[in-house]
Amino acid sequence: MVTITESAQEYLAELLSKQEDALGVRVFINQPGTPRAETCIAYCRDGDVQPDDEEKNFDKFSAWFEGRSLPYLEDALVDYAKDRMGGQLTIKAPNSKMPRVDDDSPLEDRINYVLYNEVNPALAAHGGEVSLVEVTEDQFAVLQFGGGCQGCGMVDATLKGGVEKTLLEQLPQLAGVKDITDHTDRSNAYY
Repeated sequence: MVTITESAQEYLAELLSKQEDALGVRVFINQPGTPRAETCIAYCRDGDVQPDDEEKNFDKFSAWFEGRSLPYLEDALVDYAKDRMGGQLTIKAPNSKMPRVDDDSPLEDRINYVLYNEVNPALAAHGGEVSLVEVTEDQFAVLQFGGGCQGCGMVDATLKGGVEKTLLEQLPQLAGVKDITDHTDRSNAYY
């Protein structure tokens, strides 16, 4: 679980005292389990709390932790350090970029794990990358290519012979992959 130090609790309570409609704070991670993961703390207002959020009450405020972000928030630390300029709130979440995945993890997390740990390192040799956009109801992984893969003439071979093959070998519940990339833009394409 997330540790919020005493100094951070005091700082957050002070900020919350200036908000009329805030219930507390909400902690979550944007793009969890990816290199672009970003840990966030925001004011929590009516309508922000989700059914799978986990609530924790502190002395002066309540915090809600997004359910989907919980595995990535393990061992996270929120701290506040005063300095000459006032102070700085810092959030360290060492597990935010690398998910702890297992067979019980959401399918999206397991797909991202394979993409970022196996597929993207190979694509990086050509300046490319691929990311998950969504998983459809019929179990297709919708992907978007970027960098050198966008507009590359070999993207179909990469998609079917590389990305799809790798994902289906490790995640047999997937029906396949679909590419939504606009490959008409060839400005960064690898040839």
